[in-house]
Amino acid sequence: MHLMILGRGKTGKLVAEVAGARHHQVQVLASRENPRASALTPDQLRSVDIVLDFTTPHAVLENVAACVHAGKSMVVGTTGWYDELSRIRQMVEQGGTGFLYAANFSIGVNLFCELARTAARALRHDYLGQIFERHHASKKDAPSGTALTLARIIREASGAQLEVTSFREGEVVGMHELVFDSPVDTIYLCHDAKSRLGFAEGAVRAAEWLAGKKGFFDFREIWSDL
Repeated sequence: MHLMILGRGKTGKLVAEVAGARHHQVQVLASRENPRASALTPDQLRSVDIVLDFTTPHAVLENVAACVHAGKSMVVGTTGWYDELSRIRQMVEQGGTGFLYAANFSIGVNLFCELARTAARALRHDYLGQIFERHHASKKDAPSGTALTLARIIREASGAQLEVTSFREGEVVGMHELVFDSPVDTIYLCHDAKSRLGFAEGAVRAAEWLAGKKGFFDFREIWSDL
C-alpha cells in the first residue's frame, strides 16, 4: 500500500520505519509541510491508500475533514481530540470513508485494558481505585488518551469514576498503573512500555486491516483480529 504519515515526531518516524519494513510505500509530511491540512488535497492524495495521523490534537479535525473530502481512509494515533469524536464520526460516516482510531495501538496495552475491565469488580468489594500515568516531558496532553480510556472502561464496568494522576518527566515512553486498595490488601496492574515499537507496529497493522473497509472503528474493538 501507499501510506501517508502525518507527523515527523518520534512516533511518526518509527511508524514510517515499520511501514517500510513491511514493504509499504511510505510518504511522510511534517506539520510545517501541511499547515491547516493544506497539503491534503485530492490531487496530492490521489495515489495514497491510507493516511496515518500522528500530529497534534488541534490539527486532527482539519486533517480528517481534508481526507474525507478526498475520499481517503485514516488511522489516527493522535490523542487529545476526543471531545470532537461525535463530530468526526458523523463526518466519516457521511463521507463513506474508513476511520480507525486508538489511544494506544499496542497489543499489550489493549490486553491491559481487558484485564482492567475484569479487575473493576474490586470496586464493588470495598476497594478504592486510582490511575497513575507517566509520559515523556514533551507529551502535549494530560491525562493521556490511554489513561482516559482506562477511566472510561472502569466507569462502564463498575459505575465508579477514578481519579487520574499524571506525571510528565524525562524520556518516559509510557507507563500506566491501576491501583485498587482495601484495608486488607492492594492490587496493582501496570503496563510499562519499553519503547514505541509496539505502538508503531500496531498502527501499521491497523492500516493493513482498514484497507478496503468503510466505517468508523475503535482499535479496542478489532485488535484481536490482527
